Amino acid sequence: MQKTWLKNYPEGVPAEIHAEEYPSLVNLMDSAFKKYPSQAAYKMMGRQITFAQLDEASRALAAYLQSLGLEKGDRVALMMPNVMQYPVAVSAVLRAGYVVVNVNPLYTPRELEHQLKDAGAKAIVILENFATTLQQVIQQTPTKHVILASMGDMLGFPKGLIVNYVVRKVKKLVPAFELPGAVAFNDAVSRGRQLSYKVPNVGPNDIAVLQYTGGTTGVSKGAVLLHRNLVANVMQAEAWYRPALKKIPAGEQLVSICALPLYHIFGFTTNMMLSMHVGGCNVLIPNPRDIPGTFKELAKHRFHSLPAVNTLFMAMANHADFNTVDWSGLVIAVGGGMAVQQATAKLWLEKTGCPICEGYGLSETSPVASCNPTDSTAYTGSIGLPMPSTELCLLDDAGQPVAPGERGEIAIRGPQVMAGYWQRPDETAQVMTADGFFRTGDIGTMDERGFFRIVDRKKDMILVSGFNVYPNEVEDVLTQMDGILECASVGIPDAKAGEAVKVVIVRKNPAITEADVRAYCEANLTGYKRPKIIEFRDELPKTPVGKILRRELRDKS
Repeated sequence: MQKTWLKNYPEGVPAEIHAEEYPSLVNLMDSAFKKYPSQAAYKMMGRQITFAQLDEASRALAAYLQSLGLEKGDRVALMMPNVMQYPVAVSAVLRAGYVVVNVNPLYTPRELEHQLKDAGAKAIVILENFATTLQQVIQQTPTKHVILASMGDMLGFPKGLIVNYVVRKVKKLVPAFELPGAVAFNDAVSRGRQLSYKVPNVGPNDIAVLQYTGGTTGVSKGAVLLHRNLVANVMQAEAWYRPALKKIPAGEQLVSICALPLYHIFGFTTNMMLSMHVGGCNVLIPNPRDIPGTFKELAKHRFHSLPAVNTLFMAMANHADFNTVDWSGLVIAVGGGMAVQQATAKLWLEKTGCPICEGYGLSETSPVASCNPTDSTAYTGSIGLPMPSTELCLLDDAGQPVAPGERGEIAIRGPQVMAGYWQRPDETAQVMTADGFFRTGDIGTMDERGFFRIVDRKKDMILVSGFNVYPNEVEDVLTQMDGILECASVGIPDAKAGEAVKVVIVRKNPAITEADVRAYCEANLTGYKRPKIIEFRDELPKTPVGKILRRELRDKS
């Protein structure tokens, strides 16, 4: 394959990366702990944790986890927003020789039960705000060990007590729950300090993370990300960031705003793991939807990097408090998870002087596969060039490369591509080619300089603010509601979220109302999967063999 794109790499970005330096994420983390002990790793609510403190706390928690009798390769679920316990728990799970299972804390009981069962998670670290969800399903799952975190755990005395009091009593954000035998996060760390930690033998081909993504069959499935996949993507991102990072004054620590959820692969790699590798500090934003609160936190810091989705860039740029923040240190703003809109990119550049660099990737690619050069000065509307050591090609339906200038399905080959879907060889076979390319389901084009552009989606996936929503899952849930005969869900354009979910329903019981459907969705689907538009019809458009024509519903939206 002609790698046309290499000619357009920025100066200083290598064509290939060499990830062999770190056999695993554990080695990469250990290296950071040794190199940057006194530097701040995370900041949140006026508190910070250094690399040395992260090393000590995660080692203690790793020793505690090992004392539970788990075996190498066992899965441990993490269900928290962006709080300091998240990176401690991730580091602990990996250093103990186990597999991280990232869980969206806003999942409904149904969604959580599926993921814990599918992953076979033996243990979970969960913020108490979401413990009531776990309580409802834990008996049906293999999860036997619960470590219970609270917002104030790592904020010190007396701040931690005050934060916990406000969260529990004033804001009432912790619904009542009962989880007998659960151990408090700080107690688990304390106990671990009294135990000996055994360094596991973790190598490149061991599983590091099960990253769940929607399934074409309507079932969420885990992308198996090996240590070498994630190490490679961290090295690729570091190489790609170099032109921008050169703009940071010598001796200044890289400070990144972590508004992306760490349970999402975009935040996991580009915030947590990349900062770990380069000795950077993350400013944790537990709730980026609270724009005034986010700006209040940003105003306290000089920062250089902000990875985010289009919706957050747009909400920030249009907010009245925008100028309360000093944006002068910002050298890189990476947009991913969903398409960056031209209007957002234009306004952001006007207001900050730092262009949004759009990238592209998936859970299956750890996630970054391509990105615009980080020395770009303007919006391109493309998803950029393939990362170092990465090939992108365009395939037709038969799996053959398309002619130059033609549209085709984007396929990706590189060291960051997953090993497959967890315990789903059939689904893995559907997306992997014989020569190791992952078929994305996105239709794209490539120009003469090697820049790729997405023009359509082959599969029916809906992308809401950077999160995958699979119509089959929404339909599967809704058709279990009494009184619904059949339904179809499609994505429709949405100015704020990029796309929104619309469902078209055929009722068995004419008495069912829109309010009934919304209440049912609230109980069974997490927020971003819930339909924005609900429409009732007498019948759905179908093919002669009875397949619902979703595209027709989309075109008429």
